[in-house]
Formats: sequence, C-alpha cells, structure tokens
Amino acid sequence: MPLPAYQSASAVGLDLCAAVVDDVSIGRGERKLVPTGLRVAIPEGYEGQVRPRSGLALKHGITVLNAPGTIDPDYRGELMVLLINHGDAPFVVRRGERIAQLVICPVARAELVIVESLDETTRGAGGYGSTGQ
Repeated sequence: MPLPAYQSASAVGLDLCAAVVDDVSIGRGERKLVPTGLRVAIPEGYEGQVRPRSGLALKHGITVLNAPGTIDPDYRGELMVLLINHGDAPFVVRRGERIAQLVICPVARAELVIVESLDETTRGAGGYGSTGQ
C-alpha cells in the first residue's frame, strides 16, 4: 500500500487509500467502513481530519459520512473511512484506490465556564437563515 501523499505542491490533504483485501461494493444509499491499513501518531495540539475527495463526490456520489472525521492525538488504532454512496449506482472500492483525504490541523481547547449572561451582539440569537438565504 502506498503511504498517504500530497498530490501537488500546495495540497493540504494527504490522500488515504483503501487497504481492502477484496473489492468492496457500496450500493446506493449504503455505507461501509473501509480500512486504510494506516496508524498514525498525531502530535498533541493537533487533530487529523478525514475529508471527502471532491472527485469521488462529484463523479460517483461517494463521500465521507461523518465528514470531517476526527482523529484525536491519542488514538493509535487503524484509520478507517466511513463512506456512503449518495450516487445512482453501486460503487466498487478497490485496493489502493484513493478514498479520502487526511488534513492535519492545529486545535484550541476551550475552557467552559458557567455565566449568568452573554455579551450582546448585533446578531443576537438569530439562527438558521437569520442573516439571509
């Protein structure tokens, strides 16, 4: 299996490949957990994000169901990719096929505190659709 690799000089995502022994078929509306054969040690203060590949989504309707999937820095198991087929036809995942991207990102950890009230803002409590279409 090839190691994850950047496909261009400015790419931010490393391509993850399927480490399946036999072809895996994902029917319309189905989801499958696909192994990558990869285990990583992400440094403290960072996370791994598993993201879809745009070409698979556009051409076949294949995407990462829990995008972005989070890989914590203390996780040491095999990276698995949860794919779903939103396309019109079954999709076959073959060994070595690029199925997702891995992006390493810095993270900030929040310290939550209980308060009596929040500072007022122009937006206020406006939620879904409150700033336009």
